[in-house]
Amino acid sequence: MSRRPAPRRASGAFRTALDRAAPRTGLAAVQSVWAEVVGEQLAAAARPVAERGGEVTVACADAVWAEELDLMQARLLEGLRARLGETAPKTLRFRVQDD
Repeated sequence: MSRRPAPRRASGAFRTALDRAAPRTGLAAVQSVWAEVVGEQLAAAARPVAERGGEVTVACADAVWAEELDLMQARLLEGLRARLGETAPKTLRFRVQDD
């Protein structure tokens, strides 16, 4: 009698399914690492919403966040390049989120 293998964790299967289902765009790549790169507090106040020609537009909760993130742009781009390599955006544009 052969033994059945132990069940595998579902987290690996979910991660694989999400990777396969995720769109293969520059915006999707940025969105997938955004919270990790900027941190939870900034991710709660700003999120990438559009990409065009190497520029990612980030919607911010208010003008203060938009200004603050604009001042941090070089550091944010460095973090994105470290995670995404050549697929990282060239620039970031910050705007106040439309509600």
